[in-house]
Formats: sequence, C-alpha cells, structure tokens
Amino acid sequence: MVFKDGRARKTANICWFAPQAGCHADITQPAWMGDKLRRNFKMKTTNTLIAAAAFVGIFSVVQTAFAVDEYNVTKGTTVDGHGISFRGNDVVAIASGLGVVPGQAKYTFVHDGVAYYFASVEAMNKFEEDPEKYMPQYGGYCAYGVALGKKLDGSPRFADIVDGKLYLFLNADVYRAYEKDKAGTLVKAAENWPEIQHVSVADVNG
Repeated sequence: MVFKDGRARKTANICWFAPQAGCHADITQPAWMGDKLRRNFKMKTTNTLIAAAAFVGIFSVVQTAFAVDEYNVTKGTTVDGHGISFRGNDVVAIASGLGVVPGQAKYTFVHDGVAYYFASVEAMNKFEEDPEKYMPQYGGYCAYGVALGKKLDGSPRFADIVDGKLYLFLNADVYRAYEKDKAGTLVKAAENWPEIQHVSVADVNG
C-alpha cells in the first residue's frame, strides 16, 4: 500500500518485551515509523544507563562518607592499604585478659576493611570465628573520650573488660578518671557513639 505522499507501507513483526519467545502479531505500520521508534528506544535506553551510572556514583560517595574514621587505625602501614587496628597488638590476647602481646604481620586478618595482627594462627582463627567477641568497643577509640563526645586515641595499655566487652582509654590519667564512675562513663559513651560514629575525627574533635 502507498500513502498519498508516496511513502510505502510495510508489514513488520514487532515484539518489544519477549523477542526470545517469538512474536507472531503482524502490525502494519509505515517504514519510517519503525525507524523513529527504534531511535526513540535507543535514546531512552541511553538516558536510563546514564541515570543508573549517576546513581551508582552517588551511592558510592555516600558509602565512602559513612566509612570515615569509624575505626581507630594506624594508616598506610600494610601493603594492601588497610589501616592496622590496636597498634598492631593481638586483640584476642588483650580481650582474653592476657595483657599486651605484639602481633605479627604474617598472622593478619582483615575485618570490615581493618587489618588485625595476631601473635599466633590460633589467635587469628579465634578472631575470624567471632570478631565481635574480641573487637574493642567504639572502633578502638577511647571510651572516656566517646563519653565526652570526642574521638580520642585508645591505648591497649589502658584497657578494661566489662561484661565481656573490651574498652580502651587514652592514658593513665584518663583511665583513673574513668574508674571514678565506670558505669556512668559507659552509659554516656553508648549514648554518644551513634551520633559520632560516622563523623570524621577532625569534625568531631573540632
């Protein structure tokens, strides 16, 4: 069939949603209309992909922002770029009441993007089985500092275990201050941590 303007009409098989299943509906349409539909479909697909890529980029930025200074680590000391927690000491040893025991790089386990050193493969395996059991509270920051709304360094030399949880403190003076009101300090720290956990040290400490 021919239109008044001379353009030919043709019959085409169109199946937008399930071409792999076959399509037997013959839809009569002008040849030029099929080309226009294809161009529009291609343009919409391109725009959708661009929008999706932008969303992924935004999501990645948000994820990175939330990861700022959640853990107290020594940065730039591993080949893979992971920060080292606990100043390289064996967290299982301290959490088990064995005191400060230096870890070794050959016994490294990475959890949540943070590297932990251990004194033995046995200690490393224990941590791998249940990291939450051994990890210091508040990302390894000083519990007394968190109670004050700050992110201060936590030292393995000044640690306390309460109800099976490991808490670190900045130094001897701060630890003595904590001892005057342990319960009150830990309650206040638990209240403050959610508000400062995802905030950078620079912003928190002002």
